[in-house]
Amino acid sequence: MKYKDLITKMTLEEKASLMSGKDFWQTQDIERLDINNIFLADGPHGIRKQAEAADHLGLNESLQATCFPTAATVANSWNEELGETMGDYLGKEAVAQKVNVLLGPGINMKRSPLAGRNFEYFSEDPYLAGKLAAGMIRGIQSHGISACVKHFAVNNQEERRMSIDTIVDERTLREIYLTAFEIAVKEGETKTIMSAYNMLNGAYTNENLHIMRDILRGEWDFEGVVVTDWGGSNDRVAGLAAGNELEMPTTAGETNEEIIAAIKNGKIKENILDECVDRLLDLVFTTEEVFKKESKEIDINEHHEMAQRVAEESIVLLKNEDNILPLNKDKKIAVIGDFAKEARYQGAGSSIVNPTFLDNTLDVLKESNIESIGFEQGFDRYGKKSKKKIDEACSLAKEADVVLLYIGLDEVTEAEGLDRENMAIPENQIELLDALFEVNPNIVAVLSCGAAVEIPFINKVKGLVHAYLSGQAGAKAILKILTGDVNPSGKLAESFPVRFEDTPSYHQFPGKEVSVEYREGPFIGYRYYDTANVDVLFPFGYGLSYTTFEYSNIQVNKDGVTFNITNSGEVAGLEVAQLYVGCQSKDIFRPKKELKGFTKVSLHAGETKTVTIPFDDKTFRYFNVKTNQWEIEGADYNIMIGASSSDMRLEDNLFIDGTGAPLPYNKENLPSYYSGKANNVSVEEFETLIGRKVPVATWDRTKPLGYNDTIAQCQYAKGLFARFAFRAIKFSHKFLWKIGKRSTANLIMMSVYHMPFRGMVRMTGGIMNMGMLDGILMVVNGKFFKGMRHLLSERKKMKASKRKLDITTGSSSKGEVL
Repeated sequence: MKYKDLITKMTLEEKASLMSGKDFWQTQDIERLDINNIFLADGPHGIRKQAEAADHLGLNESLQATCFPTAATVANSWNEELGETMGDYLGKEAVAQKVNVLLGPGINMKRSPLAGRNFEYFSEDPYLAGKLAAGMIRGIQSHGISACVKHFAVNNQEERRMSIDTIVDERTLREIYLTAFEIAVKEGETKTIMSAYNMLNGAYTNENLHIMRDILRGEWDFEGVVVTDWGGSNDRVAGLAAGNELEMPTTAGETNEEIIAAIKNGKIKENILDECVDRLLDLVFTTEEVFKKESKEIDINEHHEMAQRVAEESIVLLKNEDNILPLNKDKKIAVIGDFAKEARYQGAGSSIVNPTFLDNTLDVLKESNIESIGFEQGFDRYGKKSKKKIDEACSLAKEADVVLLYIGLDEVTEAEGLDRENMAIPENQIELLDALFEVNPNIVAVLSCGAAVEIPFINKVKGLVHAYLSGQAGAKAILKILTGDVNPSGKLAESFPVRFEDTPSYHQFPGKEVSVEYREGPFIGYRYYDTANVDVLFPFGYGLSYTTFEYSNIQVNKDGVTFNITNSGEVAGLEVAQLYVGCQSKDIFRPKKELKGFTKVSLHAGETKTVTIPFDDKTFRYFNVKTNQWEIEGADYNIMIGASSSDMRLEDNLFIDGTGAPLPYNKENLPSYYSGKANNVSVEEFETLIGRKVPVATWDRTKPLGYNDTIAQCQYAKGLFARFAFRAIKFSHKFLWKIGKRSTANLIMMSVYHMPFRGMVRMTGGIMNMGMLDGILMVVNGKFFKGMRHLLSERKKMKASKRKLDITTGSSSKGEVL
């Protein structure tokens, strides 16, 4: 241990106190030993430091900071160096705001397009997500502070996220859902990891010895700190045993007492606590060094320009019929759409950034060469239909040469804590587009949203630009693309299916009650579409340019692949070349091809460059469930260089010697997986894959409700009061949604309806304790008067204990317990 001498000076109580927060965002300090507290802040795409009235839901305004494009947007750049530079800027701002740990990036896989937090994640591909995250981590940590990769692991739905049990086979877990974290740890060298809310194969991730001890600490040699997601601790002692250093937010000392009691009664050894304290002290001491130096002021204009640069390289051109783009400066342009007036530029929830500036499309238009003849709103962003708005938009469109239409998803549709109900763009926007097409077919649509959507209108637009959620400078970046000042170079980091029913997880998303089964195995995203020959609207890795690129002269050896790229067009541009590998053996089921490398190349018109993409330790490996380790199958491998996952430009073969591991599967028992058509696997075949029975996926409605049951389950509670409360919550949500208070309605679903009862304690910062919760559960389970007596008794004890502590420490409480 690095701080053994210091730890020996600490009392058991002091060591335990470091294991949970001091308040909502800060760690505990020990003044007598010169151990300071450190500050953690949300920040996947911008610092969200709340100076007052802290919350984890994005309710209260934070200090101003640069709002960079979200991870879903940045991923489309396919540019590690750009991600590292953005991380560098994030790190500078974190230091300026005295933030020790920046809670990001988020690198969970996009298993389904409907996952509500997709805007905050990079990709459906673990290799791309891991590489981009590693670059961002290096940039953030170059300033001496810590990044915090999240959410570890297999956190792919928002509904019931704090209690859902994710059932996944070991091979899929390793190859798909842990690989990005592995890259972030080994290549990014992240100092901190955030555990996820959910359970994984029967154990909460924060307590899961397999991923926390065996893999994270054992295989990956991670020596940093694990912090819970806010309110994500279930059993604090079990979490400590798994190697969780920090529980957030504060529990006002309640869980510290649990740790002390567990050590005194021999449930866990004190050296486990010492190891966790040692790692936390290292994070404290190493990240506070930077604040001893004179901090520099941030040039907010420079950072705004950097946000624009990231957006410019991440925006994707999806369609350009008749070369309608770039826009001709002599054309009369009608600007239509609510998102042109009020941009959709970031997600919702804990990642909300209070921007330093916010470019507005209508203002930026005046600075461009575009001849705008006017603006019409066209539609209500929250879906309310209006014939008047459509008629006004059509009147303007008739006078224009080109219609520039800004459409997308609103802020309450894509939000932390809630999954989308479907992949559709609101119907009122589709009706507007249909009407515009009748009066002017020269439509360029600008799409703003954080994930894949269905695009039934694809044949009614000549141009389609996907801006994703492009940050505070997105409006100007979009116009730079539209006018040709910037040649688009973004490529999709996720597939766009034709319809939601085509997605591999369609039948198993989301898990509604106890568990969610990942029956599709490793066949997510393009791995499924390509292998099962399912058509998509736009494939993974797809994106157009205003120039053209030719690939030639492929050469493959044991170290990698070399080839030439030529800009065969008339303007300079950037091209993303993608390396895919496919094993030609049929002994072990695999996707048809998998991304194993990429590079982004800048080329002047007519220029040719020789490019090399090296192989690495992940190029040919697969996880063998019999040997329980990574193996290489001896076989011929198809080496492919493509402009997207469905556009292979160069191919060659290479034989690779294998490790000689035994075959892990019986082909006859897994027909869906060997065919790749794994979108509707039977429970029997899935159980064969995972090697055990799956748990019952529905709630046991005969048992009393407990700590990990949710408020939603009060619908069948024995207590009349609980059933009434459930109906009141449902009514409130429906009523608030109907009167337009959609954000508040969403908040009810996220922070009340799907919250497990223990969340009342874990998320209230010591206002309630577990004893009081026991009383509430008695009420819920039909023992109203006994429960109320217990609740009031525990409340009285808690207040007395708090007064005694205040007298002992000489402090006074600013807040009052319930």
